[in-house]
Amino acid sequence: MSPPSRAPLHVLEVIGNAIVGGMESWVERFIERTLPGRIRFTALCPADGAYARRLRELGVDVHILPMADDPAWSSVQTAAALVQAGGVDLLHAHLPRAHVLAGLVGRLTGRPVLATIHGRQLTGLDLEVHRATGSHLSVVCRASFHGALGLGVSPALLSCDPNGVDTERFAPRRPAPTALRDSCGLGVCEPLVGFVGRLSPEKGPEVFVRLLQRLPAHGVFIGDGPLRAALQAACDAAGLSGRLHFAGLREDMAAVYNELDILVSTSHAEALPLALMEGMASGLPVVATRVGGVPELVAHGETGWLAGPGDVDELAGRCAALLADAALRRRMGEAGRRRVMARFDLGANVEAVGRLMEQLAGGERVALRA
Repeated sequence: MSPPSRAPLHVLEVIGNAIVGGMESWVERFIERTLPGRIRFTALCPADGAYARRLRELGVDVHILPMADDPAWSSVQTAAALVQAGGVDLLHAHLPRAHVLAGLVGRLTGRPVLATIHGRQLTGLDLEVHRATGSHLSVVCRASFHGALGLGVSPALLSCDPNGVDTERFAPRRPAPTALRDSCGLGVCEPLVGFVGRLSPEKGPEVFVRLLQRLPAHGVFIGDGPLRAALQAACDAAGLSGRLHFAGLREDMAAVYNELDILVSTSHAEALPLALMEGMASGLPVVATRVGGVPELVAHGETGWLAGPGDVDELAGRCAALLADAALRRRMGEAGRRRVMARFDLGANVEAVGRLMEQLAGGERVALRA
């Protein structure tokens, strides 16, 4: 007689933001690509809206719960009751405030906690929660891994699980679509350099404005954030209003990358940016700042170019060289796609994190099921 089949691992995703960003996109893709018979998901989000709706469309039971760096007892109590009543086996936290809530609830309910650190460095809050609750930390690049070791994190409670990208969804398409260019009033032959990301200080969007002043090309910001108004003013002051476009948030990113000639990352701080992965998977050459885990992703001189953060002259010079040489753009774009497919495919990432979850949950899991 064959043994009874084991119930899927039940994971509570504790998500500290509900905006459109790299972390949120990774959680969505991870859930989408995980086999239902292996893991089932419940999610806690700090607000309802488009992101929570997309998770529900994936079959996730989504609960809305206020989260703060110093969470209210009502939030802790509600989350603990959800874990116990729903037979949750493991809590998976994203961002420091989610880590705080998950860490407390994990200790109260006796469940293991996995915290994925999506940024370049552990925050002080992440480190405090880890030390107090024994949560396992998963970082996304080697620079973050070595940084965590330097802060005294035990190797037994630390793993490096690089992000991955769906290389079937993000791929070169010919002929390329034109929706982005049409919205900017551009023809298919006009050179277009793109910035993809949140318009916030750590991403260095002001550097992109200065860079475009030095290029014979159009530029486009794809994303939104707190610096949008200031960037629009800087664009107008620099006389770039006809060449620098603000496309806002886009739902058709797989198509958008195919409309760009070069992808630029001007970040002052990064871990392993999903936008660069998506662009490289789409066959784009990239010019990026040498920060965090970016050098692990971009092979300098092979898939694109790296420059120091804030080095506008170097960034602009590399972009100009690519704009002047279509064969070089094509060669670097092809090399970038090969690199991403070999090292950063989403399937391998999903498998690695799934195995880690199963290891942390252990052999004997909670019997109660919702």
